[in-house]
Amino acid sequence: MSPTYFSLFIALFLSFSLPLHSTTPYVSPNTLFPNYQNMLKSFKVFTYTAPEPLIFSTTPESLFFSSLQNSPFITQDPEQAHLFFVPFSSHRSTRSLGRLISRLRNDFPFWNRTLGADHFYISCQGLSFNSDRNILELKKNSVQISCFPTLRTEFVPHKDITLPPFADLHRLNAPTNKTKLHLGFVRFGAVEESSLITELLDDPDFYVESGPSDELTYQERLENSKFCLFEYGKGDISGISDAMRFGCVPVVMTDRPIQDLPLLDVLRWQEIAVFVGWNEDKGVKVNSLKKFLYRTWRNEQYEEVSRFCVMAGRHFVWNEEPQPYDAFHMVMYQLWLRRHVIRYARREVA
Repeated sequence: MSPTYFSLFIALFLSFSLPLHSTTPYVSPNTLFPNYQNMLKSFKVFTYTAPEPLIFSTTPESLFFSSLQNSPFITQDPEQAHLFFVPFSSHRSTRSLGRLISRLRNDFPFWNRTLGADHFYISCQGLSFNSDRNILELKKNSVQISCFPTLRTEFVPHKDITLPPFADLHRLNAPTNKTKLHLGFVRFGAVEESSLITELLDDPDFYVESGPSDELTYQERLENSKFCLFEYGKGDISGISDAMRFGCVPVVMTDRPIQDLPLLDVLRWQEIAVFVGWNEDKGVKVNSLKKFLYRTWRNEQYEEVSRFCVMAGRHFVWNEEPQPYDAFHMVMYQLWLRRHVIRYARREVA
């Protein structure tokens, strides 16, 4: 890409403009809710026994695993299962993982029926392609659940899933209808230290947090800001969950298309976020950014977008005890959508 002084493009979507008839942040609301109920009634997952106590590197991984193990989705009868979960720790070596898949292949009939296509696993960083046949089949065929964002080389679009980031604000405080005083809010670490931050610090329309804040102050800043800025790939983007819950429309700055957005099968991200293309080497002009955000804010649909953020935000909440339509259930719903796998009959050796 050959950017101008500030190239505005939407990664994955072309612009912020919304269809005038838009009334929902969901990809397919007419099927989401009835399908969700069907999932609760019938979806079954068989979990292989972990060879060792599992250790995960992030809170979403741990919460997903514990929620799954204690959920009614688990079945002890593998013949009833739609999908099979392969549990292993975050620190497990590639060689050890290859041996694990080899054992599943030799000790159970299920892997060989689809070469692992009806299996899934958790790996926060994502797995790389490998020459080992077992790792290659796991990577190419099985559904990978990783953390957001994941390296491009570690994520396969349309097959893999990312976990919604863990929100810092654990209490489910209802957002208030406060007047939004700031055009933009940049939380500590959300944007890499750069000339952009230096310019924003001196701009009265932006609130730039220089260090971690307490929960109440953080919530107040989210509620008082029209937009929350994040840098995809370099900054800490986990706060996008909090921003949406409190109606602060996320502005995601990126220099490449984004294919690993959480809940991509569920949410229409073009309705709940703004994607701004920029090139770090060329620099970002604050005046250009402000003009773009002011045009977006003055758009008659801004209030609707902010409302959609709040609606979508409830699906990013991780609970120790899962609640309807929360992050755990939305990840399970995406797995449910991937349950239709052709199972080939095993050939008998004459």
